[in-house]
Amino acid sequence: MRNLDAIIIGGGISGAAALHGLARGGADVILFERAESLGGVMGSSRNALGALVETGPNSAQFNTPELIGLINDLKLADRLVRPSDEASNRYIMREGRLVTAPRSPREFLRSTLLTPQAKRRLLREPFIASAPADSEESIAEFVERRLGREVLDYAVNPFISGVYAGRPELLSVRYALPLLHELEQGSGSLVKGGIKRMRARKKARRKGGEGGEELKGMFSFAEGLATLPRTIEERWRRYVRTGAEIERIDHIGGVWHVVVRGERFMAPRLVIATDAMAAADLIAEHDGAAASALRSIEYPPIVVATSVYDRDKVSHPLDGFGMLVPEVEGRNILGVIFSSSLFPGRVPDGKVLLTTFVGGSRSPELALRSREELEFDIHGELRRALGIFAPPLSVDLRLWRRAIPQYNLGYGSILDALAAAELRLPGLHMLGNYRGGVSVGHCVQSGMMLADRILSDGRLHGAASVEAAAAEGDDGGELHEES
Repeated sequence: MRNLDAIIIGGGISGAAALHGLARGGADVILFERAESLGGVMGSSRNALGALVETGPNSAQFNTPELIGLINDLKLADRLVRPSDEASNRYIMREGRLVTAPRSPREFLRSTLLTPQAKRRLLREPFIASAPADSEESIAEFVERRLGREVLDYAVNPFISGVYAGRPELLSVRYALPLLHELEQGSGSLVKGGIKRMRARKKARRKGGEGGEELKGMFSFAEGLATLPRTIEERWRRYVRTGAEIERIDHIGGVWHVVVRGERFMAPRLVIATDAMAAADLIAEHDGAAASALRSIEYPPIVVATSVYDRDKVSHPLDGFGMLVPEVEGRNILGVIFSSSLFPGRVPDGKVLLTTFVGGSRSPELALRSREELEFDIHGELRRALGIFAPPLSVDLRLWRRAIPQYNLGYGSILDALAAAELRLPGLHMLGNYRGGVSVGHCVQSGMMLADRILSDGRLHGAASVEAAAAEGDDGGELHEES
């Protein structure tokens, strides 16, 4: 039996970030992960041809201070890679052709992505009334009301596929794209709110003075995004147990008991940092309502396919980040990242690397086909879109049966159920990309902020904290969630 300050179950980037925050703060903590390494969906490895294969996200954004702080803490700045100059273009398919997404007002006026009628429709946006603050709208309803149907079909729909692999008709604008909801409610207009936000940022930068280079935009690491969780695991190896199956969880006298390989671990704080489905299984015995809420979250399957081609067999210049495919185009892929154009060193000279995504909420059945069907279909889609006239040299496929949580309509009731469980069960925290955002930066932010709250709680320092909690005589059997 071992007494601790906190126990973490789940070693994806959220759980790994929480481990880093707690261990750095001096807490006596242990992390259990079922797989043989930390990282969850973040996997990076070289295949037989020397191409860097990412099984999950290919890039991340410097969108939270916690992510920047974590990279600095781990001394990873010298291993960062930034996008190549040629990766500035974003392509969107329209009527079978790849059209460059506009990056400035001038490019927007000249762009053929939207028709003149759709562009004129956008001029009405500042004069459209806001929805009631407590209303529930899908992203599709919100965008069509404020910006028009064509913007929904050819701008927002493919963007949502790229972020959530979801459908804007199902996702809640309040929870999936909270910034849009806040801009409308705060300024009455996306245009007015965007201008106000831009001015505020400029003012903040002027007040901040020089202060060195601001980290912003997109990044990865020379050997892929999995460098981040791997480095956390290397630094805190003594606190990590991989290949660990949880046998039992009990809540006795205000103390959480976790049994792994016949050994019992005890702590006043238990962080469950698995996906929502696994979290539901772990807490079902303690709070059925919270488990039911977690199981109601949609996780559509996604296939990530990494294909290597000879460069001279691909007609398209691949001068961009990649391409997104709107649902109205009726294709069998969600989009493609031009991985060898995005970051340097991804593939040997003379080759190109393309990462294709299939399935999601738009067409989950397509992700569940045989390997032969997937390879044939993906190559066919790439051949038509990019002018490829030879088969791939290699294809690496990874199926995620439960990929990205969908913040669908009614998501507020799920969060309310978890908040209610917080009142019933002290000491348990549910952490993951089903709360607080699905991006790498937001997952790191959630994990680090949770660690800070636990460290400031006062119920720490191993055996002493467990004994003190037991002395309080809490009734147990309840679940606390604070992420």
